[in-house]
Amino acid sequence: MVAAGLQYTFWFGKNSVKTLKETEALIAAEDAHIEGLRKRNQKLVAEILDLKNAEESMEERARVELGYVKEGEVFYRVVETDKAVEYSRPVINNSE
Repeated sequence: MVAAGLQYTFWFGKNSVKTLKETEALIAAEDAHIEGLRKRNQKLVAEILDLKNAEESMEERARVELGYVKEGEVFYRVVETDKAVEYSRPVINNSE
């Protein structure tokens, strides 16, 4: 009778095998989440070090993300379209 009570507690009680498996699954999910955060933090640290040490990277980031142009430079915007555009030379009228 005592063995049956212990078996019941082992399989279905407060600290049962089911609870153990659920807890292990939660721990594994949290470990995966923490690993993702570690990788993100490593990328951020690398980016911070790059920004502290390289003026070129700050300039590149300002150009790409904010559209900055240096003084004396000319900004050209190239717009691609789906349709092919046919260009021709202007016709010079010599009859004048």
